[in-house]
Amino acid sequence: MVKKLLQFSAFILAGVGLFLFMNTKNHINISEGLSNVLGQLTASTTSSDPVKKAVDPNADITAQTPLQNPPEIIKAIYATGWSGGNAKSVDYFINLIKGTELNALVVDVKDYSGTVSYKMDVELIKKYGAVEVKIPKINSLIKKLHDQGIYAIARITVFQDPILAKARPDLALQSVSKGTIWKDNKGLAWMDPSSQEVWDYNIAIAKDVLSRGFDEVNFDYIRFVSDGNMSDIKYPVWDIKTSKQKVIGNFAKYLREALPGAKISADVFGLVTMNYDDLGIGQKLEEILPYFDYVAPMVYPSHYASGFNGYKNPALYPYEVVHMSMAEAAKRIKIFSGATSTIQDDLNVARLRPWLQDFNLGADYDKTKVRAQIEAVYDAFCSPPSPKAMADAQICSSSSDGLGDKFGGWMLWNPSNVYTKAALNNE
Repeated sequence: MVKKLLQFSAFILAGVGLFLFMNTKNHINISEGLSNVLGQLTASTTSSDPVKKAVDPNADITAQTPLQNPPEIIKAIYATGWSGGNAKSVDYFINLIKGTELNALVVDVKDYSGTVSYKMDVELIKKYGAVEVKIPKINSLIKKLHDQGIYAIARITVFQDPILAKARPDLALQSVSKGTIWKDNKGLAWMDPSSQEVWDYNIAIAKDVLSRGFDEVNFDYIRFVSDGNMSDIKYPVWDIKTSKQKVIGNFAKYLREALPGAKISADVFGLVTMNYDDLGIGQKLEEILPYFDYVAPMVYPSHYASGFNGYKNPALYPYEVVHMSMAEAAKRIKIFSGATSTIQDDLNVARLRPWLQDFNLGADYDKTKVRAQIEAVYDAFCSPPSPKAMADAQICSSSSDGLGDKFGGWMLWNPSNVYTKAALNNE
């Protein structure tokens, strides 16, 4: 089109020149004539619609904000990063949550592999090549959940991190015998829990997560290693003089100070509810209670050893195992709250929100076994789940044994992300 216009303009100009040459007696201004012609040509070439910019189909929407009125009691299910990035899986989660008593979804943003699930605005993440895009549009996912009133929790695996270990072997656990990076029984590398650089790395991830609009960050694997040839480990940072539980306590305190005002939670072994030492992994309930909004004991009955409370197979006793664990934890949190209140009135004390088993291990976990665990949690806190039991709940919460204010809900874990709907009450 432009080429034709140029050819036409040349023709017109030639004609105008000839006309002016032949009609000098008419005193026509040559410059004025040329200007008029060129002006018309210019107008004709610029009057067409401007070129529209192509829309990137892979572009995400803007960052979201946390829910204005989040649920008081969280009832969640877990999703891997891959599930979080799969439209059909997300629809499954939303339909399940909206059709039952559930109200929250926990999504992996950094899992056991150390990979981050979405493109993150964190320099070290880019430098270390830690991104494996499982959730292409993280902001869109959060919006989709929030539009349905669903509480969005981002899960971060902390000290088990093969990606960071490869990038920063100077901060990873070392094998004394091999002189290489130490690995656990699953072949996974771990970072030194004492390293402030490792702390800062995970905090940077948490800050990005929170800036996207997640309602809470859930920290997992905040502990020392529990399996593998631990006598072959060399810690590059830990001085050994500081107890393991103090190391984890220091990390928890550092985390809270770095994320003021944010909702944060910590996953701990189920036995932490009943053991008063740190299990050799640095996890002691009282050490971390002041720094988190929720502490989540993983009280999966299948994970308790044969002989626990006299049970040959604890997985066959879901109610008993969960109730015993959570009742003991509730008692400890009450004692801790009372002791700390005499020292500092405004000291935060976390609420308890356990992970429950919804997967087959040790036994077939059908609707009866899954529901039994949920009921055990309510009973341990004296917080009956049904409206008809509200009178009992009020009596319980007002009594000296009332622990309702330390009950934070519960979460279901299934690594395949398929859940037992029949075990859940209707909305």
